[in-house]
Order: sequence, then C-alpha cells, then structure tokens
Amino acid sequence: MIDLTHHWVGILCLIVFTASYLLVFLEDKINLRKSKPMLLAAGIIWGCIAVYYTATGNNEAVAEGMRHSFLEYAELFFFLLVTMTYINALMERGVFDALRLWLVARGFTYRQLFWVTGGLAFLLSPVADNLTTALILCAVILAVANGHKQFVLASCVNIVVAANAGGAFSPFGDITTLMIWQKGMVPFWEFFQLFLPALVNFLVPALIMQFSVSKEVPPQHGLLDIQVKIGGRFMVVLFVSTIITAILFHTILGIPPVFGMLTGLAYLKLYGFFLNRRARHWQHKNDNPPVGEDANEFDVFSRVAHVEWDTLFFFYGVIMAVGGLGFVGYLALTSELIYNQYGFTAANTVIGMVSAIIDNIPVVYAILTMNPQMPHEQWLLITLTAGVGGSLLSIGSAAGVALMGQAKEHYTFMGHLKWTPVIALGYFASVGVHLMING
Repeated sequence: MIDLTHHWVGILCLIVFTASYLLVFLEDKINLRKSKPMLLAAGIIWGCIAVYYTATGNNEAVAEGMRHSFLEYAELFFFLLVTMTYINALMERGVFDALRLWLVARGFTYRQLFWVTGGLAFLLSPVADNLTTALILCAVILAVANGHKQFVLASCVNIVVAANAGGAFSPFGDITTLMIWQKGMVPFWEFFQLFLPALVNFLVPALIMQFSVSKEVPPQHGLLDIQVKIGGRFMVVLFVSTIITAILFHTILGIPPVFGMLTGLAYLKLYGFFLNRRARHWQHKNDNPPVGEDANEFDVFSRVAHVEWDTLFFFYGVIMAVGGLGFVGYLALTSELIYNQYGFTAANTVIGMVSAIIDNIPVVYAILTMNPQMPHEQWLLITLTAGVGGSLLSIGSAAGVALMGQAKEHYTFMGHLKWTPVIALGYFASVGVHLMING
C-alpha cells in the first residue's frame, strides 16, 4: 500500500468521510436515514483510491483491499441478520409483550420498577442486544408511568446505562463486542471478565438516581391479557441453541461463529415448517382453532423483511469507508499518534468517552484495522469503554437514540445530560475496577 495521507486522494477521502458522518450525526434533524450518506461515502472513497491505483497500474491491490473489508462486513451482516430475525420472530409470537404484561401486573412501586427494569436491561442485553432490550423495557415504563415524568426520565437513563453495560461483557450484547470477538482479539469466555466492571458501571449511577424516584405504587388499569402464540416459548429455546451452536463452532472447531448462527437459522426455518403444517391441520380439521393456536402461518421471510435494514447498510458503509481510510494510511497515522504518544490506558479511556459523540462502531472498527500491539487487558478495556462510553450522552448509543423517540416527551437530550456527571462517575469506576482485577 502507498501512503496517500498527504495526497489529494487521501485528503478528499477524509473530507468525504467527515461530511458523510456529519450527516449521520444530524439524522434526527434532517430526517435522512444514516445508511444513505455512508453508502455513498464508501463508494466515493474506494472510487478515488481506485482512480489513483489504476493510473499507477496496480489496481489489483485495491480489489484485494476491498475484498478484505467486504468479507469482514459479510460475516457481521449474516450474524446480525440471524439475530434480528430471531428477535423479530419472538416479537411476532408475543414473547416480549407477555414479559411486559407480567412486569406491569406485579404491583411494584415506582422505585422497584426502576430497579427491576434496570436489572433486566443489564441481564437481557447480553443476549437480546442493547437496542431491543431498551425498547422493550421502556414500553414497560411508559405503560405504568401515569404521567410521572421524573420516573420516566430516571428509568430511561437507567435502562440505557444498564443495557449498554450489559452488552459490554458479551459478544452478543453489542455490535462492537461482536466485532472484537469475530476478529479474534478476545476469546468468547474472556469477555465475562468484564462482568464486574460492567456491573459497577450500572450500579454506581443507579444507586444515586434511585433517590429521585418515588416509592408510590402506580395505578393499574387497562391491562389486557396477552398470550404467547404457539411456538413462542420453543423459539426462545431455539435462539439459545443457536447462540450455543455459534459458540461451539468457534471455540471447539475454529469455525467463524457466523456459520453457527446460519445453522441456527435453519432451526427456526424447520420449526416454522412444523408450525405451518400444524396451522393448516387445525384449519382443515376445525374452523375454530384452540385458544393460542395461530391460524396464520408463520413466515420466516416476513420476519427477515422486518429486520432493521438501514442499520445493516449503515454498517456496510462504515466498514468499507473506514477500510478505505486504512488503505490510504490514516489509521496507521492515528495509531501512531494516540497509542504511542499517550499510552494504551489513557487512549482507550478517552476513546470510550469519544464514542458518546461519534458512534462506537466506526471507532472500534478503526482500532481493529489499526491492530495496535496492545496487551490482552487493554483489548478488554477498549471493549468495556467503547460499550459503556455511549451512555454518557443520550445520542451516544442506539439505545439512547431509540428511547428519545419512544419517550420523547419525558426522555430528552438535556434530561439525560443532567445525569451525565453521575454516569461519568460510574464510567471511571468501571475502568478502575477493570484495571484492578484484570490489568
């Protein structure tokens, strides 16, 4: 590769990436989906690189560099596609609605609900991803709030912090942890060394924020009986089996985990075939199927259609664009600047805070592409900080952005910002705990 960081090609690529990311940052203001500027930026960046290398007669190097970045995206794409399909299938079967009803009907006080929803966010996000977890539990909060604005604000902040913290100690909990695992920087079981630091990150601000929440019992009204559709509970078993398959494929056989996830998709498709036959049998046998029997056939591909495609294409744009900047030479230059001059611990701690402003996905992918020669505990540190640093601001994570839309009258940027000093206290406490027990 040729260093083009001071050439017009490199400067133009940097300008294009910066401009596209500015549009991503302003997504909510201009209503332009984030995938659009990033897809365009990726094409322009690699196109500029290809123009230069073609003129020098070395365009094969560009094709090889593009294939390398695209292969990394393909693994991430199919992994996430399977996960999102399962989550959508569980939502269609009413599994999450049943969970929400169960929580609402328990008769918890506002403060108890604050802790229950935060605790569930911390425990569910390692499997169900932090965005889905936050949306489900925010729905619980809104269902019982009864106009209690302070309860909604504190609980939403708590859910965002807990979901991001829970996602940091599992390869399945966040896109960045998945990227680090698939790259082989941290083995699967060693992610759980971050459990205690992540727990501290959640508990420190929660212990302080709880005093702003009332101990009153919210009124219960308008609760509807929700039943999980036929097959919903078994789909939970299949999802867990899929995760286990991916882990075993990777840890025992050395096969990339994406192949285990695609094998798990076959579990769901075969079970969908069984459900369809059962539905047709009941329709043929009896015009009034039993309670809970879904007369409509289960369509796996309709669940795939409901996947968040904008997010998946955004990941493509990010990975290809950052890969192009790395090909130009900017990532090697950045690695030299931040890691050699400031040291691993300081750099990784600051990078985590930066991820509250700049999405952690391009940040982590850039670090993986740089591949600085960090010790194992520092790879764990950047996994932690990139995962939980986004909690510092409401715009710093997908969970926070989603909840601003879901509870927009109560959970706002400024409302979250009020608790940022408390969240920062938990952030630095988690870094300290990690360095103490792992470093």
